[in-house]
Amino acid sequence: MKLGLRFFISWISSAVVMFGLFYLWHGIFLNDFKRIQFPLSWFVTFAAITYLILGAGIFMLYESQLMKKLSNFFVRGLICGIIAGFSLFMIATIVNISLTKHLSAQHLMMDCIWQMSEQIVGAMVVVLFKILIHEPQPERA
Repeated sequence: MKLGLRFFISWISSAVVMFGLFYLWHGIFLNDFKRIQFPLSWFVTFAAITYLILGAGIFMLYESQLMKKLSNFFVRGLICGIIAGFSLFMIATIVNISLTKHLSAQHLMMDCIWQMSEQIVGAMVVVLFKILIHEPQPERA
């Protein structure tokens, strides 16, 4: 797969949007950053790197042969966002990356829904640039 302008703009834009949503939710709305046990700058740096990887992963999943079987751009983006969000939620839960000490079933469900919503928005950014940026396909001989 050739990585062109569409990839780079989609990747960076989706990562920035998802990181912004993450920061808004955990840093401002829930004010979770007060509970971090190590320097905030490390946490934010590692989170930014994680969202860069996640943005690239969502783009790659969106462009995968399996997902290309779905002809509707938006349904494909929705499914990619759900897969990415649920996967990130599972990894964070398994390795116990949580900013809350007491995890109830309600808290886990809310966290899962938020994570999937955040990644769906990121996937929709990929869809937006997939539609807006035209990369001509070379003719095959």
